[in-house]
Amino acid sequence: MSVRLLKYKEHYNKPISETDLDLSKDAYQRLFKKIHRGKDVSLPCFSINKTNEATNSYHLKAGYFIGVGWVDIDKTALYIEPKYKKIDFITMLFSSLRHPEVAKEIDELFEVKWDQPVIEIQQKQDFLTPFLVVEFLAILKTIVRKGLKRSYYRVEKNLHSKVKGKVLVSKTIKHNLLQNKNLYTYCSYSEFGLDNKENRLLKKALTFVKRYLPQYAQLTNNKDLQNVFNYINPAFHEVSDKIELNEIKRSKTNAFYQEYKPALRLAKLILKRFGYNISNTVKDKIQTPPFWIDMSKLFELYVLGLLKDRFHNQVEFQFKYSGNELDYLLKAKGSEMVIDAKYKFKYAKEKGKDNKDVRQVSGYARLRKVYEALGKEKTEIIDCLIIYPNQESEIEDLKNVNLTQTEIPQYFNVYKLGVKLPLINRT
Repeated sequence: MSVRLLKYKEHYNKPISETDLDLSKDAYQRLFKKIHRGKDVSLPCFSINKTNEATNSYHLKAGYFIGVGWVDIDKTALYIEPKYKKIDFITMLFSSLRHPEVAKEIDELFEVKWDQPVIEIQQKQDFLTPFLVVEFLAILKTIVRKGLKRSYYRVEKNLHSKVKGKVLVSKTIKHNLLQNKNLYTYCSYSEFGLDNKENRLLKKALTFVKRYLPQYAQLTNNKDLQNVFNYINPAFHEVSDKIELNEIKRSKTNAFYQEYKPALRLAKLILKRFGYNISNTVKDKIQTPPFWIDMSKLFELYVLGLLKDRFHNQVEFQFKYSGNELDYLLKAKGSEMVIDAKYKFKYAKEKGKDNKDVRQVSGYARLRKVYEALGKEKTEIIDCLIIYPNQESEIEDLKNVNLTQTEIPQYFNVYKLGVKLPLINRT
């Protein structure tokens, strides 16, 4: 059965242009479900509603998500790409993952529907795989920098002229005695080192990544990923990639090595993504499970990276107080302010603003705890800043940038700042 793939951009909010749509329902909605701030949250990836019964017309409203998902399973699928096709969201992720705070947020960035049928798309349309690979390599870089986990693990070896640990009688008879190798004995014993089950799982996923990276380079020419891989790979020289699938499913993590938990999870997702078959890493057309990536959350983390690049530890991410959670609290002396990231392109207009956003960030700036954290007197007005994407801006980072250069009309001490998102460089 042939599947119809509808293709649109994020934020699309117009009638669907395709003709002869054969949909089984009058209304559809797909939700992105995640745990945010300790609560279950559902956000709309897209909604499709019939607007005219006679002409069989539909209206599509896309949210802040890119990816692909089913409208009618096995019949019609919807592919949503970034609003600006050349935006390099992988570089955005890679840039933000330089900072440890971001690694804790990756579970909120994407959702994969493993329980639903796969959808065939072109390799160049695949956002999920490079997304998983970038996150995986970034976390592995942190692990390698700190040192791989060492632990005891079971080893089976055919030893010559000696016995160690437990003798494996059946294997010794079958492989040695019946073949006149009388000086050899199969033994099972514990060793302490790097070749444990967790590192083997990471190594196995790394072999898939190695095969995939040249394919991804053809799409973006992003050399940073290859450089990170070259940094990581030697650390796994002593580690085997031989591990059975049932061992992968039963793998456990040690709380002391906290980076291993997200790394092992991503390793499993990468192997699952390729169906545990390394040949699937080089195909032009791929079978992907439905997935959605939250671009609003990604932009929030990207801005965090830009702020950290300039202000380092003087930026507090997700400042919480009395049911409120600020995106960022800037504590730099002389530049104290409350900052919010909004993935809304309408701010790029000369008078573009959203009064709800202004009221929100202004409300945060009135919190007593914020005044205490910034060392401000109650008679002072705390500056507020909204950072948004603007592809017409010349600002690509926040170094040496005046954060209060553009005041939002009708408001005192509330500013906005547009940053240019990185673009794919196909040279």
